[in-house]
Amino acid sequence: MEKTALQIIRELQGAGYEALFAGGCVRDRLRGVVPKDFDIATSARPDQILELYPRGDMIGAHFGVVLVRRGGHHFEIATFREDGTYENGRRPESVTFSTSEADAKRRDFTINGLFFDPIAERLIDTVGGAADVEAGIIRAIGHPEDRFREDYLRLLRAVRFATVLGYQIEPATWQAIQAVAEKITLISPERIREELDRIWMSPSRLAGFDLLIASGLMKAILPEILDLQGCEQPPRWHPEGDVFVHTRLMLSLLPESASLPLVLSVLFHDIGKPATYSYNPDEDRIRFSGHDHVGAEMTTEILKRLRYSNAVISATVSGVAHHMQFKDVQKMRTSNLKRFMAREYFEDELELHRVDCVGSNGILDNYHYLLEKRREFESAPLLPPRFITGSDLIARGLAPGPEFGKLLAEAQDLQLDSTLTTREAALIWLEQRVSSTGA
Repeated sequence: MEKTALQIIRELQGAGYEALFAGGCVRDRLRGVVPKDFDIATSARPDQILELYPRGDMIGAHFGVVLVRRGGHHFEIATFREDGTYENGRRPESVTFSTSEADAKRRDFTINGLFFDPIAERLIDTVGGAADVEAGIIRAIGHPEDRFREDYLRLLRAVRFATVLGYQIEPATWQAIQAVAEKITLISPERIREELDRIWMSPSRLAGFDLLIASGLMKAILPEILDLQGCEQPPRWHPEGDVFVHTRLMLSLLPESASLPLVLSVLFHDIGKPATYSYNPDEDRIRFSGHDHVGAEMTTEILKRLRYSNAVISATVSGVAHHMQFKDVQKMRTSNLKRFMAREYFEDELELHRVDCVGSNGILDNYHYLLEKRREFESAPLLPPRFITGSDLIARGLAPGPEFGKLLAEAQDLQLDSTLTTREAALIWLEQRVSSTGA
């Protein structure tokens, strides 16, 4: 990709235009990290870019951005610009094509205001970005609050960069974030979700979580998380503290490669506890009756609010809805246990159970039981093809209906429990079962 990007730079410069690598790829090179993509900034106007690359696409006509495809890669080529006034905290009302220096000054953070000429091997830094990369600092370009009021998404971007890069947000920038954090709700849910997901998918997600809390952004975006603070739990089962402390601890225990639904299910698995909290002074007992069901409903509403896909919602809500069932696995008959373990999201839910236990009482008996059962069952599918099917019932004169389904479930239970081990034995059982019911 870099070789192809370098060739585009050569072509633009060969045509008489200034052309530079811009933003994140320059920052990553300074960090000693291979860039994931290469953005190119140039003095060429959009029409001039299209003259050189007639198959390019204008993806941001208003902002002078042309998308060029080459060698299986996509490159955004943007004309140097200055932004006009921001009326809605989202995007400028107008842009003026300008110089690289002016282009740097309209960007969000110093670490993203860098340019590099790979032909001359020259770093162009007019905003002090190289020093901030060296020091590991997130610093807004210019007056911080003005920068955030131009585009409130930058509030989340600051937290995301601090999380992913392991940088510190410098004091003036941090104070500005806290001052206008509530304005993040003016940004579309989709854009908010994309930034949050990058935080959740980072191995340093706990640092991001803490920054979201301390900045006031969590209160604006996910106020339900703050409701967990001060929601006390039974000390016997949760010596670590309240629901908020428990949730935060669980985040710290997740593997670096945790899936997005797993991270979200950790965040929301106890989200229903504040609404279901009750205390019986006679028993000196705290209860959260039905918090898993209430939590599943709340999680659905939250994820829909942030415009998550149905696939992510389904996987996350399943984890929230089923997390209390793990305490009963050793009491399940084999057929029910196999069905439980065969569910689509079981692996993530098993990990949710593990961190739930480690982040509270530390009792992992059910977790180890399930690992043992997984080894025991691994020689065959958890849910093998049924010995008895609907066709077998119809052939014996049974009509589809409630009893029809119950009979199929009973046959499958016996098969999963290894009471019926062959189709021949199952058919004999079916004949006897049908005869006994008078069908």
